[in-house]
Amino acid sequence: MENQQFKDCIDACVACALACSQCATACLKEENVGHLTMCIQLDLECAAMCRSAAELMSLRSSFSAHLCRVCADACNACADECERHAAMGMDHCRKCAEACRTCAKACEEMATPV
Repeated sequence: MENQQFKDCIDACVACALACSQCATACLKEENVGHLTMCIQLDLECAAMCRSAAELMSLRSSFSAHLCRVCADACNACADECERHAAMGMDHCRKCAEACRTCAKACEEMATPV
């Protein structure tokens, strides 16, 4: 893997983790928080996965490519859920979905084939 590819993926993972954390926090402040439980759960899971993937890549771990595959899946699941809420005008979900899609693409490029 090229150094720039590692850096780009780490940057995308960090940005996604932040966007997911911000989205979860904003969801908790929404009026109908009960309808957002899946979104919040996926935000938290995706953020944790992105932080883990970034950490392993920074260590040049031999497991980073494997985790990137799972991270891409988590990002896509989170993006799917957030896009549903973004369509209802939740801007924090729109921003999160965009970060998740960017991260998923970067992680897919780093991932080993399944």
